[in-house]
Amino acid sequence: MSTGGDVDPRTGYCATTRSFRSLRPPPPMLPPPDVPLTFPAFALSLLPSPLPAHPALLDAATGEAVSYPAFLSQARALVGALRSSREVLPPLGRGDVAFVLAPARLDVPILYFALLSVGVVVAPANPAHTAAEVARLVALSGASVAFAVSATAAKLPAALPVVLLDSPRFRSLLDHRSPGEPLLDAAVRQSETAAIQFSSGTTGRVKAAALPHRCFIAMVAGYHAQHVQSGKARETTLMGAPMFHSMGFCFALKGLALGFTSVLVTEAAARAGLKGILDAAERWRVTEMLAAPPVVSGMTRLSCCHLASLGRVICGGAPLPGSVAERFRRQLPHVDLCMGYGSTEGGGISIMVHRDECSHVGSAGRISSNVEVKIVDIVTGEPLSVGQKGELRLRGPSIMTGYVGDDEANAAAFDSDGWLKTGDLSYIDQDGFVFVVDRLKELIKYKAYQVPPAELELVLQSLPEIVDAAVMPYPHEEAGQIPMALVVRQPGSKVTEAQVMEHVAKQVAPYKKIRKVVFVDSIPKSPAGKILRRQLTSYLQSCPAARL
Repeated sequence: MSTGGDVDPRTGYCATTRSFRSLRPPPPMLPPPDVPLTFPAFALSLLPSPLPAHPALLDAATGEAVSYPAFLSQARALVGALRSSREVLPPLGRGDVAFVLAPARLDVPILYFALLSVGVVVAPANPAHTAAEVARLVALSGASVAFAVSATAAKLPAALPVVLLDSPRFRSLLDHRSPGEPLLDAAVRQSETAAIQFSSGTTGRVKAAALPHRCFIAMVAGYHAQHVQSGKARETTLMGAPMFHSMGFCFALKGLALGFTSVLVTEAAARAGLKGILDAAERWRVTEMLAAPPVVSGMTRLSCCHLASLGRVICGGAPLPGSVAERFRRQLPHVDLCMGYGSTEGGGISIMVHRDECSHVGSAGRISSNVEVKIVDIVTGEPLSVGQKGELRLRGPSIMTGYVGDDEANAAAFDSDGWLKTGDLSYIDQDGFVFVVDRLKELIKYKAYQVPPAELELVLQSLPEIVDAAVMPYPHEEAGQIPMALVVRQPGSKVTEAQVMEHVAKQVAPYKKIRKVVFVDSIPKSPAGKILRRQLTSYLQSCPAARL
């Protein structure tokens, strides 16, 4: 990363390298990359001694809490069980992959911490996935064991060993009163994979992104530096993002490393909807919230939403309409609405930190610590300067090492100089703020979830009544975007919108459902048969057969 006088202190642009560097101060706690170190060992180095007396984890619905001493005791007990190959747990060690299919629970962060401590790779997945989807992810990750709950275990492949988190036998491990094992493993290097997180590329084919320990160490080192610089006391964070999601996973680890209290939105709280989430925020006097755009939008419509303790809402996962951001600032003027931008593959790319930064409506904040950005022309690949729109590319310790077992995808994801291609059309303004204009990728962002169009198109085309189909995003204020299907029916077919949506809903996770159907005469395609996705919107507007 370039340093010195050739970097503009206002924009972060370096004329020599033709790239942008972070304007945040370098984190002093970031260790050299060649030092063997797991993320849990790094996290422990940041915690004070004696350990904090306040809760590390708290159930938003029940109030059940896990203190920092109890958290570390339970993590050590699990590490001891992993190392001694007890009957309850299969033998697991460095490089093995553990698939996690569970909703938010107090024992999930403890499990993550224990597995990472011994070099086991954590592969968390959405428990709403169907059995077929789960089977694909298990195969992709190369998992040798799964951790699940009774409600999700049946979705796992029959041959895969399963440990039930809600079983008395697993609970007995957490409650084991022996000193347990140390959470340090000198053999594990920062470059080794810590987590596999699932992401869909532009083809809709699910891929397994390998994220090293160094990735999480670098991100948390940056957050630690910001927290120290702010001079604030500890945060109490409402974890609105699920912990299988890249944002929720990272913030769960961040909270533990910085000595915060993480208030988990468990199933009971989630069932109560937006009101339940806001009631929990009020009850536990949270100072910080992770919130997807629909939650932020909902907060602006509730006149009873005051949240006196709340200081900041971190919003990410999907675009937030500017009108919603303005309403939020009017109705909750004491709360900083901090927009951020990141990805599974690239980690946290940019975020708003201070109140003055939060006033830049439409921006995704300034480039995060340890991140270097290049904006390139989408046709020529030439680096661009301040205010010029092009594809945003990344370099730094917080990005993935690559997709597991997919050389073709890796060749497409990185350029010849090792920069990660985001596929996002972006620019950086005169004050160093990142603006994401459009996605070059074809993913649909429904709330905080990625919905691959190609996957849904295959499901649609399995219906005999359908000749052809294309799936595209449709703007929606609360969700950001919803999946909309353009469908060509068989001649004489009377299949309805409701029937098409029902067909898809039976075969995919709830967030992937088609929520709007338009019947058309044909789908615009290239001579090679590829759907011309960037022409779908204009095609739809000009198509006389479209029924909106």
